[in-house]
Amino acid sequence: MKKIIQLSLIALVFLMFSCHQKQSEHDPGSKYSEKYRPQIHFSPEKGWMNDPNGLVYHDGEYHLFYQHHPYSSMWGPMHWGHAVSNDLIHWKHLPIALYPDSLGYIFSGSAVSDSENRSGLGTADNPPLIAFFTYHDPVAQDEGREFEVQQQAVAYSTDNGRSWTKYDNNPVVKNPGIRDFRDPKVVWHPVSERWIMCVAAWQTIRFYSSANLLDWTFESEFGEGFGSKEGVWECPDLFPLKINDTGETKWLLIVNINPGNPAGGTGTQYFVGDFDGTHFTTIQREPLWLDYGKDNYAGVTWSNMPDGRRVLIGWMNNWEYAGDQPTLHWSGSATLPRELGLRKVRDNYLLTSRPVAELRKLYGKSNKIRKLKVNGSRQIFEGRMFVGSPVEIELTFDVSEMTRMDFPGKFGLRLSNRLGEHYTIGYDNIVKYYYADRTHATSEDFSPLFSSMQYAPYLIESERVTWKIILDWSSVEWFASDGDVVITNLVYPTEHFDTLELFTEEGWIDLPEAKITQLTPIW
Repeated sequence: MKKIIQLSLIALVFLMFSCHQKQSEHDPGSKYSEKYRPQIHFSPEKGWMNDPNGLVYHDGEYHLFYQHHPYSSMWGPMHWGHAVSNDLIHWKHLPIALYPDSLGYIFSGSAVSDSENRSGLGTADNPPLIAFFTYHDPVAQDEGREFEVQQQAVAYSTDNGRSWTKYDNNPVVKNPGIRDFRDPKVVWHPVSERWIMCVAAWQTIRFYSSANLLDWTFESEFGEGFGSKEGVWECPDLFPLKINDTGETKWLLIVNINPGNPAGGTGTQYFVGDFDGTHFTTIQREPLWLDYGKDNYAGVTWSNMPDGRRVLIGWMNNWEYAGDQPTLHWSGSATLPRELGLRKVRDNYLLTSRPVAELRKLYGKSNKIRKLKVNGSRQIFEGRMFVGSPVEIELTFDVSEMTRMDFPGKFGLRLSNRLGEHYTIGYDNIVKYYYADRTHATSEDFSPLFSSMQYAPYLIESERVTWKIILDWSSVEWFASDGDVVITNLVYPTEHFDTLELFTEEGWIDLPEAKITQLTPIW
């Protein structure tokens, strides 16, 4: 849950940071070479980061805004940080886009390109970007005015996001009497020719409609009797997606929840159904999960993508221990952008995730091994050619004979270093689930909730399965079975993992191919 700092502390925080900045502005540890700093994932230059916000493509640039406290590596009064990219991989930091003001902190939200100037906030020749965000008023909270704490507001830009003006008549959607009422996601619904706003409202999603992005009408509510109810619903997203290899389209409703993740803490559930411009409907009562790891939260997708893809990015962290990690000048990073797909598995639908193709821009040296047989354990890619460098690892397993007597009960990959710290991923063929074990993946004792194992139920039905593993300094993103299952976890080893070991238990397995590719840093 988003932590709240009293407004009276803001001046003190500003003063403390100002003094600290003077002492450390020439400190090399504040650069992107510092310990645990991601090399291929977005992170703020300094200060705190959580939810991605305002994802929009406009005039040749991908915009990434994010929840940001620029004056500390701990959560504080929320701003919107800002970065842009031409390729979703290399990012350029821009000045802070939105600052807190008398109406409150700037909580999460979205952005759209008002290409037809329906709002009237730009011109036909220069249509605006419109940002939607939640005002969180700490004064109203302290005074017990619960239903005035969170309301939805608008800001706009006519210079491609370089400067922003807050709308004079904010808030545009007032609180209807719900304490947790936040994170507006605005999407275009072409059939009804209206804009739709999804707002997280405690443990439901409320839908509003508008013709001009400024005047909003309540339409419906979804969530009663659906999904996980262990925590607060946050950061929704709504979009259509075609089913792979068919012409059918379904609507996806993404709902982040804190807590409620099967792995513990924060996570992302999704629902597959239909949306008619007023109501979202689905026969799916139980939640499906976007990621079975601990560290992918608040994920939302870019609007106005130029090529029709649906690309999501999340906050690579978990509120169970966010802010406690062993980082100094910054806290928080983003997952790799992921292209989403949808496929039908018998009578169910499965949302798939794969790293965007643009990741190939980072490819460096590569090494490949063909026709491996593993019985017990086997190190691969010896020589530490990738020590200290982010890498992509691809493994293709032959699982065409999973029912034979000597097929392993478990098989997988272990990443380790000379100190014995290791991170293990594998498949349990007896119980039929993927799993990740990071109980020995850190020497830092910062939270009892960090050391953990995660499980993802999955029945392998193909003859070959491909795993893609993206290893950065302090994270492992694992895309199993061509993206059907994703497990994202932070790791904090004392030294880089530099040894790869394939393993089996009680049997042997063939690998037609294994490949490792160096990834060049993005900064």
